[in-house]
Amino acid sequence: MSEKQRTLKGIVKLSGIGLHTGVVANLEIHPAPANHGYKFQRIDLEGKPMIKADVERVVSTERGTTLEQNNAKVHTTEHVLAAIYGCQVDNALITVDGPEIPIMDGSSLKFVEAIEEVGYEEQEAERVYFELTENIPWEDEENGIEFLAIPDVNYRLTVMVDYQSPVLGTQHASMYHIGEFKSEIAKCRTFVFLRELEFLAKNNLIKGGDLDNAIVMVERPEISEKELTDLAKLLGKEDLKVDIDGIGVLNSTKLQYENEPARHKLLDIVGDLALIGKPIKAHILAARPGHSGNIRFAKVLKEQIKKQQLKGKHFDLTLDPLYDINDIEKMLPHRFPFLMVDKIMEITDDSIWGIKNITMNEPVFTGHFPGNPVFPGVLQVEAMAQVGGIFALSKVEEPHLYSTYFMKINNVKFKQKVLPGDTVVFELKLMSAIRRGLVEMSGVAYVNGKVVAEAEMLAQVIKDKEA
Repeated sequence: MSEKQRTLKGIVKLSGIGLHTGVVANLEIHPAPANHGYKFQRIDLEGKPMIKADVERVVSTERGTTLEQNNAKVHTTEHVLAAIYGCQVDNALITVDGPEIPIMDGSSLKFVEAIEEVGYEEQEAERVYFELTENIPWEDEENGIEFLAIPDVNYRLTVMVDYQSPVLGTQHASMYHIGEFKSEIAKCRTFVFLRELEFLAKNNLIKGGDLDNAIVMVERPEISEKELTDLAKLLGKEDLKVDIDGIGVLNSTKLQYENEPARHKLLDIVGDLALIGKPIKAHILAARPGHSGNIRFAKVLKEQIKKQQLKGKHFDLTLDPLYDINDIEKMLPHRFPFLMVDKIMEITDDSIWGIKNITMNEPVFTGHFPGNPVFPGVLQVEAMAQVGGIFALSKVEEPHLYSTYFMKINNVKFKQKVLPGDTVVFELKLMSAIRRGLVEMSGVAYVNGKVVAEAEMLAQVIKDKEA
C-alpha cells in the first residue's frame, strides 16, 4: 500500500544545554507542510534565518555535525534529526534560540519521547523513497573507514566499531528496519574516552559536557586523584565528583547495552544520513564510522539519487513473467485488438507491474496519425487499467467469473510520446484497502525507466458469471 508523508500533530518543546558550546537553548519541533523536509531556524538571530537540513550545508564534522546557511549555523544536529527520522516524520521545522541543539542525555530518547507524546498527522502527499538499485562501496583507506550500501526493501544498518581499545574492543550493532530505532537505538548515549577530554576541553569543545550526558570510557587501570581534579577544573566543573574503578566507565555509569557505543554510532549514522533528504530503502554497512565519514558517504548517496533519477526507474525485464499472455486471457475477457497487456511480471500485497510491447502492427496506427505513429494516451490508460484489473482479479478465487468495471479516473497526465518499438511498463499501487469490491489504485507508465503517463483510477470487481 502506498505510504503517505506525515508530520507532527502539535509542537514539541524541549530545553537544554549544548554539549560543545555550553549555551542553554530552547528547541521546538513544529509541524510542516508536505514535501517540506527538515529545516532548522535560528529564531535568536536577526531575520530568523532558515538552515536546510541538507548534506551540502554541512560545514563541520568535528565531534558533531554543524550546518550553515544564510550566515547562520546550528551545531550538533545529528541526535534530533535521528529522532525525527527514526519516528518516520517526513516534514518538520526545528526552531532553536541558540547556536546548538540541546544535548539532553546524550541520546535521541528525550526527542523521541516528546515526539511520541505529541503524535503524528498523515498528509496527502506520498512518501517518496530513495530505493537503491546497485551496490555503492566507499572507503577512506587512510582512516580505515568503510561504507557499503546494497539494495534492500527496508532501511537496514549494520555497524562495526574498532578503536583498538581494551575497554571497547570491537563492537557490532544492527538495525533491521527503521521501526527498531525507537526501541533499540534511540536511548543509546554518546561516549568519549577519558584520554580525549583534555584535548577537547583545550580546543573549546564539550563546555556543556557532564557525566549525565556522555559516557566516559577509561582505558588505564590507575589514574591519580590529581589528574581527575585537574580534569574537572579544566572542564569548569570543580565541584564535579569523579571516581574511577579501573578500566571501564567513569563513575561506574551502567551501560544500557554491552554494545551501547556501537549502537550510538548507528544512531549518528541515522541522523547524518537524514541529510540526503529522502527516506532510504537500502542496507548500509559501516566500519569505523564517524561524522566525517557519515557525511562524505551521505554525499555519495545524494549523487546516486541524482544518477538514478536521470536513469529513471529500473525494472528487470529479463525475469520470467508471473503471468504470460495465455494466463492473462484466462483472467481478462478482452481479446485482440483490445487486449493491452502482454505480461504480468510481479504482484505483491499492494502493487503490480506488467508490460505492453508497442509494435507497428497495432491496428490503431492505421488511422491514428498515419505517417507519425503515436500510441494514443487513452489506450495507455486502458492498458494501465487492464493491469490494475488483473491485480484486482488476482485477489479473488475463480477470477474468470468476475469482471472489473471503471468507476472513476483522476489526475491523468501524459509526459512524453509512446512510439512503436517501445516497451511500456505499467506499475500500479493500491491507494486504500479493497472494500466491497472497490479497488482504488495509482498507476505510472514507464518507457526506459522514464515516466510517460500517470493516472489514478477506481474500479469495481463484480461476480457476474456462473461456474
